[in-house]
Amino acid sequence: MSEDRLRDRVYKAESSIHGNGLFARVRFEPGDYIGTYEGPTARRNGTYVLWVYEGDEWVGRSGRNLLRWLNHREQGNAEFHGYDLYAKGVIEPDDEITFDYSNGEGIEF
Repeated sequence: MSEDRLRDRVYKAESSIHGNGLFARVRFEPGDYIGTYEGPTARRNGTYVLWVYEGDEWVGRSGRNLLRWLNHREQGNAEFHGYDLYAKGVIEPDDEITFDYSNGEGIEF
């Protein structure tokens, strides 16, 4: 998904959870695709690195698009399948989009 198309769907703003967060511009239904965590392959832990288990190893990606602003919430309203983010439930416009970092995949801060 292009950055322009992603900007039509989500935006970055101040978060009550932590610093900045990612917020919905549009309504997402359960199972809706939100976007893909884009960026170069990470060689080590660092800011905005998302680690996913691929095959038999952990692979990291350094976030370079708006999805890097996702914050943690134990019962997040979105979840990753690989590097693709999907809504777990209804997400209304201006709701903060969150996911559970401890779900086996997560962003390293």
